[in-house]
Order: sequence, then C-alpha cells, then structure tokens
Amino acid sequence: MLELTERYCAAGADELVFYDITASPDNRSVDRNWISSVGALLDIPFCVAGGIRSLADAEEILNAGADKISINSPAVARPELISELAKRFGSQCVVIGIDSRKVGNDWKVFQYTGDEQRSRNSERATLEWVREVQERGGGEIVLNCMSQDGERNGYDIDQLCSVQELCTVPLVASGGAGSMRDFEQVFSATRVSAALAASVFHSQEISIPDLKQYLDAAGIEVRL
Repeated sequence: MLELTERYCAAGADELVFYDITASPDNRSVDRNWISSVGALLDIPFCVAGGIRSLADAEEILNAGADKISINSPAVARPELISELAKRFGSQCVVIGIDSRKVGNDWKVFQYTGDEQRSRNSERATLEWVREVQERGGGEIVLNCMSQDGERNGYDIDQLCSVQELCTVPLVASGGAGSMRDFEQVFSATRVSAALAASVFHSQEISIPDLKQYLDAAGIEVRL
C-alpha cells in the first residue's frame, strides 16, 4: 500500500481513495493503523472508506490523517448518519459513495457490494437517493456504476448524465475505465468533476502523466 501511495503521489494523482470494500459486509470498520503512515507520505488529499458507522469512527479516521471520509452502505442503512457527520465535521469532508445498477427501468442503490454473497438491492431509487444525500449535507458523490465496474469498456454515460442533472455537489464517475479514450469521453459527454479508476493504474496500463497529457491535448481541463 505504501509503495502504491508513493507511486501515485509522484505520478501526479489529484487525490487518492482507499476503500476497504469488505468492512461493511463484515460488520467492522476500516483499520486505522495504516492511515497515519499513508498521510505522512502524501501532499494531496486522501479519502478513506469502509464501515464508517458513527461520529467516533469518522473522528478517529480524520484524526489519523485522512482528509475525507466516504460512507456508503451505512448511510443507506441509517441516512441520519450523513447529517450527523456533516454537522460535526463539515460537508467538505463527507463523501457519499453510491453503488448503482439498473433494475428493470430504474437505477437502484445496492448495499454491501464488497461481498457478492451479501450484496443486495436496497430498493432505494438512485436518483431519489442522490437528492436525499445532498439535502442531508453530503459534500461529494462518488457514483459507482456497477454494470460497468470491472468491464473496462467505458463509463456509464447515461446514468452519469442523469445523476449530474440533480447534483449541486461534485460528482465523481467510477466504474468502467479501460483506456485513455474512456476518460476523455466521460469528461466530454458529462459534467462530472472527476473520474476515479483503480485497475488500469495498479497494472500500469495507463500512467497518470500520460493520461493528463492526453486529456490536456483533447481540451479537457486537468492539473498538469
């Protein structure tokens, strides 16, 4: 983890997000021990996610050095958590992760997606949930489009556009990046604030400096 942290920081990543995807399904919270070590290496913002269910959980993680905390399944289970966190720490550091998939003719929010055996449809409509999390004080939304996640054939443009129409906070696209063209398309076709990816960077199939140069040449605003 520390090696990857140093690599991405040196490569010019704008922000890092650390997901403990099995924390919520396992009914535990993310391990605090590594957060301060990561924070000591970084001069860019980093966000931590995984089983954050209380003000105490969030406070420990932020005090350990994280700049933001991200909540997903615990927020769906108890939406009041969003308001509590925003009131205590400020909306600027409260990120709402949303795992969304089309069911029939509507997008639905899923919970516990870090464990295939426990993943389930919450029955909440994604667009309604987007409205609610903003009303409750969420300061940023990361929309993980589950049908595209891991497929590497591009972001879910239709869903991102529909969610963006409702967003008054930054929207981060997640799920589907497989090429530099995919990044260009999501920024050209939507008004998302950022695009998140993991495997294409972990495998070094795409380098962050090359991607930024590519996007800059395509007229996409990036930090070089």
